[in-house]
Amino acid sequence: MSVAWTTSDIGDLTGRTAVVTGPTLGGLGFHTALELARHGARVTLAGRTPAKLDGAAEAVRADVPGAALETLVVDLSDLASVRSAAEAARGLGPIDLLVNNAGIMAPPLRRTADGLESQMATNHFGPFLLTGLLLEQLVASGQGRVVTLSSQMHRVARSAPVGDPRARRRYRRWRVYGETKLANLLFTFELDRRSRQAGLPVTALAAHPGLAGTHLVVNGQVGTSRGRRASILDAAVKAVSQPAAAGAWPTLMAATADLPGGTYVGPGGPAQATGRPRVVDTAPLARDEVAQRRLWETSEATVGLAWP
Repeated sequence: MSVAWTTSDIGDLTGRTAVVTGPTLGGLGFHTALELARHGARVTLAGRTPAKLDGAAEAVRADVPGAALETLVVDLSDLASVRSAAEAARGLGPIDLLVNNAGIMAPPLRRTADGLESQMATNHFGPFLLTGLLLEQLVASGQGRVVTLSSQMHRVARSAPVGDPRARRRYRRWRVYGETKLANLLFTFELDRRSRQAGLPVTALAAHPGLAGTHLVVNGQVGTSRGRRASILDAAVKAVSQPAAAGAWPTLMAATADLPGGTYVGPGGPAQATGRPRVVDTAPLARDEVAQRRLWETSEATVGLAWP
C-alpha cells in the first residue's frame, strides 16, 4: 500500500452499508461519514442526540446532495441504550462496515448507570457490546469490517485494563484515557483472531488520527465547546494540529483499503502526528495475546454478552 493514499483511492461504495458512531459536526466521525457518503455508501450516523444527528446529516447532504443517510440514537456510555440501538439497527439489514469512532477524552470522574467509569464505558465497553450485537449483520454482508479508533495515547498505558471495571481506584484521567485506547487495540486484534478462528467473514482493523483539530480535548477538559475558555483551548489545539478532515484519513484507509485484519493505520508524518495515512506499529503491550484474551473475557462479563 502506497504511503501516498488519498480519498480518491476509496473507490465506489455504492451498495455498501456503513454505521459510524460519534458523527458530531466537524469531528472525525463526521468527516469519515461524509467521505463514505461521497463515495456512494449508505451511511447510518449513530450518536447521542437526535438534534446533533440531524445537524450532521444536513451538513453531509449540503455537500453530497442525495446522500443515503439514516440516523441511530445511541449513548455508548449506557449499556441499555446500546442494546436499544442495536435492536433498532436490525432494520438496516446486512452491515458492511462498522466504524467505532465515538469517544471521550480525559473528563472528570463520572460513574455511569452501569457503575462504570465513563471513559472506559464510552470508549470500550459500549463499542464492544454494540459490535457484538451487530455481528450477525456484519456476517450477513459477507465482507464485514470493523474499524475502531485508537490513539497514540495507548502507548502511555502501563498495563492492560483487565481488572474489575467497577472497582474503585484513584482516578487519573489521562492514565485511564490511555488505557481505553489500549483497550481499543486489544479488542481489535482479539476480534480479528476470533473471527478467523470461527470462520466468520469479518475483519477488524484499527486507526488513529494523529494530532487532529477536533473539539474532543476541549469537551473533556472544559465540558463544552462553547465559551471563552473553551474557545482559547480550542484555538490552541488547532494551531498545532492537522484539520479534522485529515485526521479522518487513517480511519477511511482502514475502512476501505485492501488490508488484512489486524492492521493499524495512522498518519505517515513525523511521530505519526500528521500526514497521509499508512500502516503503522503499536506498543508491544497491544500485541499481547494474553492481555487481549483477558480483556475480552472481562468485557463479556461486564456487558453480559458472550460472543462470537
